[in-house]
Amino acid sequence: MLLDACFLERFFIEVNEFTITESIAGTPHLRVIQLSDLHLRSISYQLTRLTKKINELKPDLLCITGDAIDKAENIQLLNSFLQLLHLDIQKVAILGNWEYWGKVDLVNLASIYESNNCRLLINQTALYRFGNKTIAVTGLDDYVGGRPDLPAALQTHTSSDYHIILNHCPEYTDIITAQLEKDRKADFILSGHTHGGQINLFGFIPFLPQGSGKYVKGWYQEDTTKLYVSKGVGTSLVPVRFGARAEIALFTMAG
Repeated sequence: MLLDACFLERFFIEVNEFTITESIAGTPHLRVIQLSDLHLRSISYQLTRLTKKINELKPDLLCITGDAIDKAENIQLLNSFLQLLHLDIQKVAILGNWEYWGKVDLVNLASIYESNNCRLLINQTALYRFGNKTIAVTGLDDYVGGRPDLPAALQTHTSSDYHIILNHCPEYTDIITAQLEKDRKADFILSGHTHGGQINLFGFIPFLPQGSGKYVKGWYQEDTTKLYVSKGVGTSLVPVRFGARAEIALFTMAG
């Protein structure tokens, strides 16, 4: 049990795959990967393998949903990590609470993301085109450390085939679904933050961070909007996982 918590679950990173909309046989499809809560402290062998796996999966879009780093001095580690990913992969990122708590230079952070073909969205919406399909991605500021503003973020939202909202702390989902207008519904929301409980003792979770709300991991249905809460990759406070294996999520949609 201790070996599993201290070694296997920290370092074995699952790839969980989900089909959002079915593609007709022989037609293109879109692949979106969610990468959350890296909490980078080093570029380990496991993280190097993870970047190779992401490159092999060839996603159309990589969504980084906050807490990439939790200390200002680790910002160059993030650059080194991103450089291991293929530059031609479109990437989009949001902030988590730890970018604020760790006093990360957000201007420098945005610059590092940009140099690696990644746009940092803070209460903004970006439109991505893949073949004949478009994906609008709305990225919200962090619910705990920042100032999320969905109406402001949606000001640049235009018609698209798919609409994804990136929101680090899942507790904010209740506010998001209440604010969404009928013509701006999201296909799904991607969150992280909880680490799946990080320590989940057969259903008993000793601690969930502020901003988790009732959400722990996996899929939830809120009104007409689906929410996926990633267990993330890294750890915080203690370097242990149990009952909450690290993951990335791959979402497939009709192209």
